[in-house]
Amino acid sequence: MAAASNNRSIYDYLLATKREKGAGFIVLIDPDKLAERDVPEFAERCTAAGVDAFFIGGSLMHSGELDRYVGRLKLTTDRPIIGFPGSVSQLASAYDAVLFLSVMSGRNPDLLIGQHVHAAPMIKRFGMEPIPTAYLLIESGRMTTAQYMSGSAPIPRHKPKIAAATALAAEMLGMRLIFTDGGSGAEHPVSQEMIAAITQMVEIPLVVGGGIRTPEGVAGRVEAGASFIVIGNAIENRADDGAYIAELADAAHTAMAQPVARG
Repeated sequence: MAAASNNRSIYDYLLATKREKGAGFIVLIDPDKLAERDVPEFAERCTAAGVDAFFIGGSLMHSGELDRYVGRLKLTTDRPIIGFPGSVSQLASAYDAVLFLSVMSGRNPDLLIGQHVHAAPMIKRFGMEPIPTAYLLIESGRMTTAQYMSGSAPIPRHKPKIAAATALAAEMLGMRLIFTDGGSGAEHPVSQEMIAAITQMVEIPLVVGGGIRTPEGVAGRVEAGASFIVIGNAIENRADDGAYIAELADAAHTAMAQPVARG
């Protein structure tokens, strides 16, 4: 895997991407929505558009052989393939890394530590890189699949101080990423006010997903402090539009858009 060459971890790759490009742009693929036969063309289109990494995940994921699916994706892109599992059943040995997620916005013990006890030996056996990640589900205007399946209440979207305090607790517990998410098909994305409140409180990178559909939405959240933008549904609905994907990626890559200083 090119992104993790020279003994560089996937997490190091993500940090380097944020440092070099201003922010990273990640496409979330749900195998239940993108058929395996369509994976090669889609991956090539995303790679050409400037996507920095792929997350693989979904609330159910009944699509079949996940390792084969991930392997097919790897044949057509050199970008990291990172698991975004909703449960231990969604682990695949072919991932380059996996988000070791704790749903810290809720109080469901199974998603705070229960699933992790089952997953940890598998991740170790696979030799896979775990990235400890605090998942903060944010209220988005309607109940999302993520909220229903996790059985946990989201953080109110108009309570940025609660989100910031939760993110700070996660950082103190040793998490390496904060992931704020409105959930698949969110009506409203995580607000710029909440993003700013979190990034003023913590030093670890902030990943933002859910409900972002436009380059302006991407750019505004990067300006507010997001380190990575994740888009799934909007791209699923325009999977054949490479120009649209490129516009979203370019909006995240703010450092690359700045003029080079001369002196």
